[in-house]
Amino acid sequence: MHPYGQPPHPYTPPRPPWFMPTPPGLRYDHLARNAARQPWQPFVGTIALGIAFFVVGLVVLVAGVTVAAFAGLPRPIGDNGQFTGDPVYSMVILLLSIAAVLPLVFGAAALIQRRRPGTLSSVAGRLRWSWLAQCMAVAVVALALGQGAQYLALSAAGLKTSDMFGWSGWGAFLPALIAIVVLVPFQAATEEYLFRGWFIQAFGTYVRNPAWSIVLGAALFASLHGYTWAGLLDVFSFGVLMGWLAVRTGGLEAPIAMHVTNNMLAFGLSAAAGDLNKALQQGEVPWQSLAGTVVQLGVFAVGVLYLAKKRAISTVSG
Repeated sequence: MHPYGQPPHPYTPPRPPWFMPTPPGLRYDHLARNAARQPWQPFVGTIALGIAFFVVGLVVLVAGVTVAAFAGLPRPIGDNGQFTGDPVYSMVILLLSIAAVLPLVFGAAALIQRRRPGTLSSVAGRLRWSWLAQCMAVAVVALALGQGAQYLALSAAGLKTSDMFGWSGWGAFLPALIAIVVLVPFQAATEEYLFRGWFIQAFGTYVRNPAWSIVLGAALFASLHGYTWAGLLDVFSFGVLMGWLAVRTGGLEAPIAMHVTNNMLAFGLSAAAGDLNKALQQGEVPWQSLAGTVVQLGVFAVGVLYLAKKRAISTVSG
């Protein structure tokens, strides 16, 4: 028996925290380089998110078809896989099928890489909201100038421009507008967190130069679209620039701002013209429209980099 009573309990060291701290001085694409880094994590996480992307989309699609059947709505998906029926309802299904993946992207960073999900947003470990708002303002200006350049290029080539702008009345436009304002920010942000956030950072644990993961992520992003070569070039160029800006500005604020603005205009113009189904289908894109792409992306890149330098936006972890 212990001379002073019960023997002392053996010392139990405290359990280490699940989230590993982010080392200071890391660039955005290197934020997953924490003490828990393992060679298998980028591959397992990417495969898991790829499967989740399609499984979640399928679940949302089946749920949408089921709800439409019970509600007496037209079938939202035709036998050819194209969206049919009520265009607003079809748009809601499409946007939800993508937006619902966002929690899984955060979960992959937290569970597989043992880092705080906020490190997907920026080097500050969160979204920098004031910076996002400024990037949104630049995106609006860039988009307006890009649309003007596209209109002029199509007109000079003698191509039809009347379907770029139209008005079908508030009765048709307002329901679509509500769905666009509520869902597009989440849909666009999800794609940025997945292709410019997770993908660039996951493989940034291996490569020093972010160009490889930026280009590969942009190629994968473009491969999920069904446009002709001009449209795919547009999407690929968008992906490359957004990835580059994420690294140069230390976060996803600029890519999210551009993506949200771009998609809201695309869906909004189609809804205003009463031709929302056109925005849901992907097909031929005239090469002359690339003039608008060059102007839009060029103005946005210059404006964002200027403001980032003026505001001294941090590009490395603190």
